[in-house]
Amino acid sequence: MNLSKLLSAYKSDSPNLNNPAEGVTFGTSGHRGSSLTRSFNRDHILAITQAVVEWRAGQGICGPLYVGKDTHGLSDVAMDTVLEVLAGNGVVTRVDAAGGYTPTPLVSHAILVHNRSGTDELADGLIITPSHNPPEDGGIKYNGPDGGPAGTEATGWIESRANALLEAGLVGVKTSPRRMAVVAAKPWDYVAHYVDSLPLVVDMAAIAASGLKLGVDPMGGSALAVWDAVAKAYGLNLEVVNRQQAPEFAFMPPDHDGKIRMDCSSTAAMANLLNIQDRFDLAFANDPDADRHGIVDVAGLMNPNHYLAVCIDYLLSNRPEWPTSLKVGKTLVSSSMIDRVVAGKGRTLYEVPVGFKWFVEGLYKGELAFGGEESAGASFLTLSGKPWSTDKDGIILCLLAAEIRVKTGKLPSEYYQELTTRYGAPVYQRKDFPATAEQKQRLKSLKPADLPFSELAGDPVQEAFTTAPGNGAGIGGIKVTTKKGWFAARPSGTENLCKIYAESFVGEEHLADIFRQAETLL
Repeated sequence: MNLSKLLSAYKSDSPNLNNPAEGVTFGTSGHRGSSLTRSFNRDHILAITQAVVEWRAGQGICGPLYVGKDTHGLSDVAMDTVLEVLAGNGVVTRVDAAGGYTPTPLVSHAILVHNRSGTDELADGLIITPSHNPPEDGGIKYNGPDGGPAGTEATGWIESRANALLEAGLVGVKTSPRRMAVVAAKPWDYVAHYVDSLPLVVDMAAIAASGLKLGVDPMGGSALAVWDAVAKAYGLNLEVVNRQQAPEFAFMPPDHDGKIRMDCSSTAAMANLLNIQDRFDLAFANDPDADRHGIVDVAGLMNPNHYLAVCIDYLLSNRPEWPTSLKVGKTLVSSSMIDRVVAGKGRTLYEVPVGFKWFVEGLYKGELAFGGEESAGASFLTLSGKPWSTDKDGIILCLLAAEIRVKTGKLPSEYYQELTTRYGAPVYQRKDFPATAEQKQRLKSLKPADLPFSELAGDPVQEAFTTAPGNGAGIGGIKVTTKKGWFAARPSGTENLCKIYAESFVGEEHLADIFRQAETLL
């Protein structure tokens, strides 16, 4: 990546509004793009931030706006732009006290703590991150007063207003000079507030007393300062194996397709940590904004679906203050091993479409014990059953792996193997297929009655649905289940692709049969 070219394009290039790909588009978690493709430039951030200011004013949100950023090359300049607009509109803004980076879960946690304080002035947040995307990408997402990713009503309004501002040549965008904007932002010690509160959600004393040798790779991301603070505050035997934070991410091994991604659920991207895993009892990693987790033990990198099942089984057995009425959230493309674990514990499953935003209300109200998705993102309640983070929190998911190891004497991979003896050993895969806009729309509008078969891989179809069982929201595709397996087909929200997820509790050959039949839909 040529950083100078990237930054120059951010400041000098403007989107061609006749090209939809260069407008503002909020996917499952905010707007993402690159300055090199005129999809993430200064104009976009000016318009998006002004739209957020107007949205929050319309909702009566007048408290501080917590702003975080990760280590991608475009995040610093986008942060400057955000602050200019917020200062120009007189919004009280809180930024990292040390002038550093702020992970997604720390912003969510800060919003929740502020809004629990009894103040009438509700807080919300903006996080500048494209998550695990390649170095040349940028991203920005809005988190409301409930601390989580904004719902479709908010993102739809913000997207529409931002595009209207772009169409109007940014007339209506209020700014303040950068120097004044930076001075106007109020410092906030995100790291200390978060780290000091960790015993509320994870048994930090047990982890510290165990003396476990822990390794962590922040993957060049914003969690570096957090892990340093955690090790110091609790006296953990923890080594940060990579302290680099260069926006080119040149220290990262290429992902499976040769691209650089900071994806902690990819064995290719995790090669640096996997090469030294024998040095530790347990190791983990986070992506650049620390909303995802990667767990490494003697068996290697743990499959995210497997780890979610382990976490759920463990938490439901080791959080005595949690009411039995709490539900367990999963996205409909996550493993059905979770369904079986939840049923085995006598709890209620809450299955929703793809996107963590669908868990926010349940976590915020303390009705969901846990919310997790197959892409290694999850969060859960405190020991006493209160909201901790209503956005994905890769840090507590890593620390929970250590708690599990200490309290059960089992590595997470060993724990999962025990689950398979009780519930079966599924095989799971996702495949992506090229698709035109028309094909994506046709898949999105498919109805259960359109299904051209009544059996799947030799088994009767039990259910076919286009709305999620948990909340009745449209899934943007279709899911088909049998007693022995399932598949879900849906169009990508950001790429010209259709995705098919499938799982079999029989084996690889049965999974291939499911895929062959599912692919006929495309």
